Amino acid sequence: MLKRVLLPLLGTLLLFAGTARAEIDKYYSVVLLTENFPPYNMAINGKNFAHESNINGIAVDIVREMFKRADIRYSMTLRFPWERIYKLAQEKPNYGVFVTARLPEREDAFKWVGPIGPDDWVLLARGDSPISVDSLEAAGKYRIGAYKGDAIAEHLAEKGLQPITVLRDQENARKLEKGQIDLWATGDPAGRYLARQEGVSGLKTVLRFDTAQLYLALNKKVPDEVVQKLQATLERMRAEGFVDEILGRYL
Repeated sequence: MLKRVLLPLLGTLLLFAGTARAEIDKYYSVVLLTENFPPYNMAINGKNFAHESNINGIAVDIVREMFKRADIRYSMTLRFPWERIYKLAQEKPNYGVFVTARLPEREDAFKWVGPIGPDDWVLLARGDSPISVDSLEAAGKYRIGAYKGDAIAEHLAEKGLQPITVLRDQENARKLEKGQIDLWATGDPAGRYLARQEGVSGLKTVLRFDTAQLYLALNKKVPDEVVQKLQATLERMRAEGFVDEILGRYL
């Protein structure tokens, strides 16, 4: 009799303990880091440092709404350079960085929430450029500008190319216009948006060589229940049309 009573009671206690562990500490807060990567994330004043309401963009609007709906605390800072904030997100237990491409070689470095938006990888040239290529290998003989530390620059290096990197991707728009590089390896729509901000227009796509999805990357020590709640919230936002609405607002 005692055994028959204790076993159900033990099962109930274990179930309760599992539920308790799955609850998110109401004081838990995520430190979110981002960079100037228009139109996904950007400082309103165009500077390389900004806090909270002084940051906007497609990903910023989506991430803010996601944390608000999930009722998870956060702080948001835009900093520079990218390599620094990417490293911080890898090292600090409650940190996250966005947006970044989810690639096989990065898969085990973070816990992921997304996708937030697309990022096609392209080679852009000036509108009057005679360059025509059908592969990255064929583009290898040209001077290619890229953004230091970015997944696109890393991809080019892995393919045996030697991109000329800069600390701010918009510098490549000006370098392309001045003839200091022949091609600009960048994201689409990000590259065109940056070019317009720099007063550079009329660029043409010479090659569309890859595509990636952009995510929020969270430190591996961020609790699974936090990651799962954020992911479920994002999926509901997408189903409701909120994500498409934000994309349309900026593009």
